Amino acid sequence: MDVTADGGENFVIGVDYGTLSGRAVVVRVSDGKELGSGVFDYPHAVLSDALPADTAGDGAARLPGEWALQVPNDYRDVLRHAVPAAIADAGIAASAVVGIATDFTACTMVPVKAGGTPLSELPEFANRPHAYVKLWRHHAAQPQADRINALAEERGETWLPRYGGLISSEWEFAKGLQLLEEDPEVYAAMDRWVEAADWIVWQLCGNYVRNACTAGYKGIYQDGRYPSEDFLAALNPEFKDFVSAKLEHTIGRLGDAAGYLTAEAAAWTGLPEGIAVAVGNVDAHVTAPAAKAVEPGQLVAIMGTSTCHVMNGTGLHEVPGMCGVVDGGIVDGLWGYEAGQSGVGDIFGWFTKYGVPPEYHQAADRQGLGVHEYLTELASGQAIGEHGLIALDWHSGNRSVLVDHELSGVVVGQTLATRPEDTYRALLEATAFGTRTIVDAFRDSGVPVKEFIVAGGLLKNPLLMQIYADITGLQLSTIGSSQGPALGSAIHAAVAAGEYPDIRAAAEAMGSEPGAVYTPIPDNVAAYEELFREYRSLHDYFGRGTNEVMHRLKAIQRKARPGLGDAGPVSGATDAAERVEEVSA
Repeated sequence: MDVTADGGENFVIGVDYGTLSGRAVVVRVSDGKELGSGVFDYPHAVLSDALPADTAGDGAARLPGEWALQVPNDYRDVLRHAVPAAIADAGIAASAVVGIATDFTACTMVPVKAGGTPLSELPEFANRPHAYVKLWRHHAAQPQADRINALAEERGETWLPRYGGLISSEWEFAKGLQLLEEDPEVYAAMDRWVEAADWIVWQLCGNYVRNACTAGYKGIYQDGRYPSEDFLAALNPEFKDFVSAKLEHTIGRLGDAAGYLTAEAAAWTGLPEGIAVAVGNVDAHVTAPAAKAVEPGQLVAIMGTSTCHVMNGTGLHEVPGMCGVVDGGIVDGLWGYEAGQSGVGDIFGWFTKYGVPPEYHQAADRQGLGVHEYLTELASGQAIGEHGLIALDWHSGNRSVLVDHELSGVVVGQTLATRPEDTYRALLEATAFGTRTIVDAFRDSGVPVKEFIVAGGLLKNPLLMQIYADITGLQLSTIGSSQGPALGSAIHAAVAAGEYPDIRAAAEAMGSEPGAVYTPIPDNVAAYEELFREYRSLHDYFGRGTNEVMHRLKAIQRKARPGLGDAGPVSGATDAAERVEEVSA
């Protein structure tokens, strides 16, 4: 289908769905210039304590620990508000837009009926937590992930090394198994277990197409197939047909059109009906083309609430603790590698909210600074190691290289002289040490990192960027665009609309030029090398089974605050719960 404006320039829309908001950007096809943007904050944000009364009704269910849910209509509202706002901000005619593409957090899962209606929007399931979207950082499926990993290792499943030897609790099989075992009635009512990245595309064009990126990285889809029915049945007999009944669907190649904008979605967005809608994608992976990082060895770190590290390679290598390696997972013709850290900006935000006394906030206000800027200013004056601290960046668990969300944060070296700026800097450094651990794992496995490129909101902190350059020993460049994922989505929209033959060509024409560049300072590199050895000592002591205190604390916490599955079966769950106990034993 060829839909173009009458003469003049053509434009595309990229929509980036983050953890707390969605951002839409209008981009010129010819050169990638960003002309306008719009942002919409999710009204329900992240549900971690209770379901919202406006959707679940009075007496909305409380949530156990490690849960993170969302409301799917918040995603539709991004289309209704952010897209028209971006068009208005750009000052263009909507008729000049030829394509739209979206990216999403992964693995954010939506249980839906056959037509795409989320179960949480059905009255009979509105007060059932398992009917809601499970956000990427929902970590309550760790027991299921542990069983998947143990069984896969025992059986010698060939797909396990493609994920660094461990499947995360964040991924769709662990979350799907948790759903079955804790609320089999909701599981039975669910016709499709859908990535939000694909669900929003379904809403736009009326077609459900699984994108190759999340299918490969989060859905254990390797060499054209998922884990076998025999494997799934060994986990739980009721899970045997999970793939065939709930998951399997047409896989869409990145940059292809999944379909064309429906009349309903055109009304939401103000865009022309019939324009191309690109196959869904992940926020991190679309950012690589936006940064013009589509060649082997160019590592892109998308730094926000969490960090995702993506890179292309020429061959297949097994990297311990990586999130996955997928043929064509970023661009066709190369192996796409992914690793990540579950908490980065989230950790800094948690500390400034709960660990900084009022007088620091007041001092920041007097200087016209935010508390992050104020702490950064104070911490910048310190010599490396002056605070006497070392921290582990596991406040949201460890995604790479340990793949264990039962781990937790640590700060060692605190005394009565320790001040907030000391801890803040130690946390900044801890996340950089975590990235260094990932870079080393790639290098040691035959996938060398040649360039280090940073995108995302945290690139605006120059102290943090210099710390990362010094700790990794790599020259660090930042992406010039402040909307890397949205620009990357727009690049995919241009390819889906037929404006460019492939992602590489579109990235060359539309990708962002570098922003600030940070070069490692030799004295700093040497100083951090000493601290990194201490980080690795703690990393291995707490993370590799030497001391299981973190796991024991999690077990104690669960006993004190039971999860849905621990508190006894929900309505209609008795038989299945008994079967689960037999299988687990």
